Amino acid sequence: MVRALMLAVTVCVAHVAQAASVEGVSMPDVREVSGVRMQLNGIGLRTFSLLGIRVYIAGLYLEHRSNSPDEILHSPSMKLIDMQFLRDIDAKDAKQAWREGFEQNCQAPCRLDQHDLQRFLAAVPSVRQGDKCTLLFTSRGLHVALNNRPIGDIPDPHFAELIMATFIGQAPPTPRLKRELLGLRD
Repeated sequence: MVRALMLAVTVCVAHVAQAASVEGVSMPDVREVSGVRMQLNGIGLRTFSLLGIRVYIAGLYLEHRSNSPDEILHSPSMKLIDMQFLRDIDAKDAKQAWREGFEQNCQAPCRLDQHDLQRFLAAVPSVRQGDKCTLLFTSRGLHVALNNRPIGDIPDPHFAELIMATFIGQAPPTPRLKRELLGLRD
């Protein structure tokens, strides 16, 4: 009995110690937030332009792994996106990228509250290489932090779902990043 317990503890500790890595950025296989255990669903590289400029590494954590964008988008379960930036990005460029992501993923009959959009974009900061951003999705909305400092909250679940759609919706920043976050490989 004691040996079985010791083996179970060793297996759990070993599992927590594992990490996935892309472009030298590692993310743990398991994260716990507010007592909720989430598994790394996928990790990927966001590139920009035909030149493939490396922008950030993102990891998607879910309570229950899934490769279905619709299931993830509409699930009330907690979700987390961790991003680590590979380059400096000024606020103007970051806001433009978000604006384009919203426009591409909120097609009629989708409705985007302009007040929420403006409030979100106003809070988007410049980032530096190495900065870490977390987007925590709950059934009540979204909490955003940069380098473990709160940036703001979006108390609208629909708007939070739209933010998630900019990563895994019909028009993601890159199809490759979407596949990687969904845990699908080429």
